[in-house]
Formats: sequence, structure tokens, C-alpha cells
Amino acid sequence: MFRVLTISREYGSGGVRIGQGIAEKLEWKLLDKAFIDNIARAAKVDPQLAQRFDKRTDSWLTRLGRQGLWIGALEGGAVISQKNLFDAETMAVLSQKTIEEAYREGSCVIVGRGGQCVLHNRKDVFHAFIYGPWAQKLKEVRRRVPEKEDIEEVIRSMDRQRADYIRRYFRCNWMDPHLYHLMMCSALGENTVQSIIIEALASEGKQCGPAAQVPA
Repeated sequence: MFRVLTISREYGSGGVRIGQGIAEKLEWKLLDKAFIDNIARAAKVDPQLAQRFDKRTDSWLTRLGRQGLWIGALEGGAVISQKNLFDAETMAVLSQKTIEEAYREGSCVIVGRGGQCVLHNRKDVFHAFIYGPWAQKLKEVRRRVPEKEDIEEVIRSMDRQRADYIRRYFRCNWMDPHLYHLMMCSALGENTVQSIIIEALASEGKQCGPAAQVPA
């Protein structure tokens, strides 16, 4: 039987609400919005700073600057603040540790942030991917960020960012079906999708195939 659920989702597909609904029905913990606060508390940084680097990847220039910061501090005896050291890579490492801790506690739904990769070899974790029709996603994102003019680019940009994150930190293809037990369209209706996943969670746990490596 599965004791943890990870949900990956296209932006605007409704995957977050689906995860919330499942957590409520099963009375499981939900690792989503509280995720940022947990990371910020562990790193002793402002939650807004953690939010800034959530699910992002550092550019080569940022990584080079961080290395230079370390070298300069060592040579000059300066004290480096956690704010200066905190970046996307730090966020990714702390995210993985938080996911692993949530797994140890069990009975939780983990939304996004590479949970399907971090816990890929755990036989008691069910991995689901939620996608949605383009028109449905446009409507959802337009409601969510009405001030944005190019909604289509917002969706594409967010999905690229998620795909880049998985490729950068796990060397996996975000859309690889072998990462998931189930890939489902939210057009079926949130309640229907929730019911199918909950029924699957009650089945005997089976490990997914090995994660595909991104070609060099």
C-alpha cells in the first residue's frame, strides 16, 4: 500500500487543487505552500527570499559569483551572511531534504519540486502527473494572474522552468512517463481525478522503472 503521493503538474492544470483535495479526503499532510516556510525556517532566511529561488536554476554567472564570494571571504576574513549564500542550488538541496523528511513521516501529499525524482526508488510512493487541455489552462491562468497580457507565454515559461529544474538537479525528463505510475488529464474533473488516484493509492505498491537520464 502506498503511504506517500507525489504530484507533478503542468502550470494551470489544477494539479495543486487536486493534491489539496486528496490530502483533505485522506487526512494526510500537504507539502505545498507550507513548503517555502519550512525551507526558510531551516535556512534562517526570509520566506520571500526562499520564494524567489523556489523551483529555479542558477545561471552559470550566479554560480561563478557564489564561488568568487567564497574565495573573497576566505582571503579577506569577511563574514558571509546566509542571505548572500542562499540561492537556487541551496533551495534545491533543502527542498530534497524536506521531501525526504516528509517521506519518513509518511501520510503526505507532495506537490512538485522534484518529489517524483527524490523518492523514485521508494516502493511505497505513488507518483502522478496532471496535465490539462490548453484552453482550460488559459482560462485558469488568466483568472489567477489577470494583470498579465501574454498568458500563453506565462504558461510556457512556467512549464519550461519546471522542466529545467528537473533536468538540472535530477538529470531527468520532466515528461518521461517512466517517472510516474499515472499521467492523467484534469479535464476529467477534479473529483474524478482525485477518486482515481485515491483508489490507486490503496493498491499494492509497485516501483516505477528507472529514471531516464538526460543525454549529455
